[in-house]
Parts: sequence; structure tokens; C-alpha cells
Amino acid sequence: MDLKNITFDADDPTRLANFWSEATGQKVADANPHFAMLSPNEHGVTMLFLKVPEGKAAKNRMHLDFHTADREAEIARLVDLGATRHDTRHEYGTEWTVMTDPEGNELCVAQH
Repeated sequence: MDLKNITFDADDPTRLANFWSEATGQKVADANPHFAMLSPNEHGVTMLFLKVPEGKAAKNRMHLDFHTADREAEIARLVDLGATRHDTRHEYGTEWTVMTDPEGNELCVAQH
């Protein structure tokens, strides 16, 4: 079994696709009012954004973790793109920052 898509429910699929395109460097491959999709990354995984009628009501049961060489610079870049910084945690020998994308989906940024 291979991972093909990471799929997000979205209020505005195009807006969310544009944010994640800038965040990851993957280009928007297709977009309309009902869905948007990024081009596959180097592992063949796409990000898919589907229009849903209800808004996000609770904490994600799953989130994305990103690792970068300069965590503070990456956090600043994501904030400039529309993300929100929430808090920084240090556990398990790692420090990471919890953030949300423009529609409130959680993500974490750690330094390697």
C-alpha cells in the first residue's frame, strides 16, 4: 500500500491549496470552488483540498510534522503566508512549535 494523497476538508479549497503550495513548494495542479490539488512531491504524494459544508469544530486527530534547518525562519515564513503560531513544546529530546494553517488545521515545525 502506498500513500497517495493527504486530504483536507476545506471551507475554501483554493485558498488552502495556495497556502500549502507556498508552504511546501508544490505547485497548484488543479483548483475550482469544489476542490483543489497540489502537484505530487518527490515521493509522489499530493495534497488534496475538498470543499465541505461544515467548518472545523475540534482539534485534528492527525496533523503534519515538518522538520527544517532553521525553525524560527520557517515559522516566520509560514506566519507571513497566513499561519498562526500557538506554542512551543520541548519533549522527547525535540523542540517544536505548534501552528495552524489559515483554516485552523494543526501542524508542527521542528528543527533537525
